[in-house]
Amino acid sequence: MSISDFDYELPAELIAQTPVEPRSAARLLIDEGDRPARHSVVEHLSEELLAGDVLVVNNTKVLPARLHLQRATGGKVEVLLLEPLGDSEWECLMRPGGKLKPGEELFSHSGEAVIAVTGRRESPSAATFQVSILASEDQLFALGELPLPPYITEQPADPNRYQTVFADRPGSAAAPTAGLHLTTELLSELQALGIDIVEVELIVGIDTFRPVEVERLDDHIMHTESFRVGSAAFERVNDAARVIAVGTTSTRALESAATTHRLEGRTNLFIRPGYDWKVVDLLMTNFHQPRTTLLVMIEAFVGTRWRRLYEEAIGERYRMLSFGDAMLLNRHR
Repeated sequence: MSISDFDYELPAELIAQTPVEPRSAARLLIDEGDRPARHSVVEHLSEELLAGDVLVVNNTKVLPARLHLQRATGGKVEVLLLEPLGDSEWECLMRPGGKLKPGEELFSHSGEAVIAVTGRRESPSAATFQVSILASEDQLFALGELPLPPYITEQPADPNRYQTVFADRPGSAAAPTAGLHLTTELLSELQALGIDIVEVELIVGIDTFRPVEVERLDDHIMHTESFRVGSAAFERVNDAARVIAVGTTSTRALESAATTHRLEGRTNLFIRPGYDWKVVDLLMTNFHQPRTTLLVMIEAFVGTRWRRLYEEAIGERYRMLSFGDAMLLNRHR
């Protein structure tokens, strides 16, 4: 298949720059298979689910991963934390990074040591660095900026709006955006109706949202991400009447566990048309950029009718991408 098969015209004015308030006021396009789609809002999600369903969310927390630091000489360095490698160890990009050497420390503007360079790795696209975090989590959150996608031009007034209400351990360079629509009140309402809430973790990297740069999907090298699905969570999912994944990241965690027969580790699972679905029945997801692996996953889930759904959403002026509205897809339709 060609990545050109996953292109569409995205009107720039529909790319949401700010989230709606409250979270659950986001619009929700309901997939009805061959019948016309229905229009709802996330606040009414309970009307689409049934007792015995299990709703699965990704509880990863976004770290303010863009840091503006300086060398001991005073030279400025921009650091973008990409992914945790272990306790206090991260892989990152640095600009400029040509003269940085292992052992060098970088400082905040007030003179506090924030990170220490521990290694460097060259790749065809860019050099990445391994660093040790010297600052506390509170210091990092005070110093850093949220690494918003480039199509969002301003930092949100409230940084918590780029975090889900169930975010736990800081580790991701991007938010699991479908989960941004859920509120504690809505989750409590679902639980009262007999719908279980299960948490999994998938560390979201910035490569998740990047357009595919090769034409043939067979030539695309899928990035790897760290995932974890607790044994109790996996048992509950296997016993569920239906599994509703909130977001492509929750989907990837669940399907990786089922495909690899491992409950944690790293996954390079590329879900594409022809994939044998093992766990997820419904998928609540935002609208994605053209020519991305996320859109490829959507076609694997519901086939080419994603085009009709996207056309409907654009015609009805839905808000698109990370801060935009959502849709609820059902692969069994």
